[in-house]
Amino acid sequence: MKTIKISDFKQRCLSLLEELDPEGLLITKHGKPLARVVPFEQDCASLIGALKGKVKVRGNIMSTGVKWDAQS
Repeated sequence: MKTIKISDFKQRCLSLLEELDPEGLLITKHGKPLARVVPFEQDCASLIGALKGKVKVRGNIMSTGVKWDAQS
């Protein structure tokens, strides 16, 4: 988990929140833990259809691309 002083967090709050790792961020004051910021976990159901219209399928997705002969 990344650790940051509260004064640095105060200056860079918005950019730190945009780049937040899944494990979160530990904010310290005078070297002692003060708060932990973790990303909000989204419900899996909200991900269904999230990429609609954003993904293009090229080629045959049912093929491995390897030619083979079942007889040999």
